[in-house]
Amino acid sequence: MTIEEAQQTVDQWITTTGVRYYNELTNMAILTEEVGEVARIMARKYGEQSFKESDKEVDLADEMADVLFVLICLANQTGINLTEALAKNLDKKTKRDTERHKNNEKLK
Repeated sequence: MTIEEAQQTVDQWITTTGVRYYNELTNMAILTEEVGEVARIMARKYGEQSFKESDKEVDLADEMADVLFVLICLANQTGINLTEALAKNLDKKTKRDTERHKNNEKLK
């Protein structure tokens, strides 16, 4: 699935199953919550925190998909084409960081 297809699929799901989009501010709060859930898993799986017994069945991929879903909702609501935005962002990073990372001693 391309990013454009994902945006269309989410929009179709929202308008048929989800009834309507939550407002942008609500979706921003939901996005923050979902990112927090990813952070919680990362801190326990790759960091120094341990899982509680009730947390052991968590699914990192599913939580990342939740983040992506809400981000796509916000893009759809605000008229952002994520394919174009990502291409522009990668171009910016490439121009800005062409030598920066190669010369970073911490990355060697």
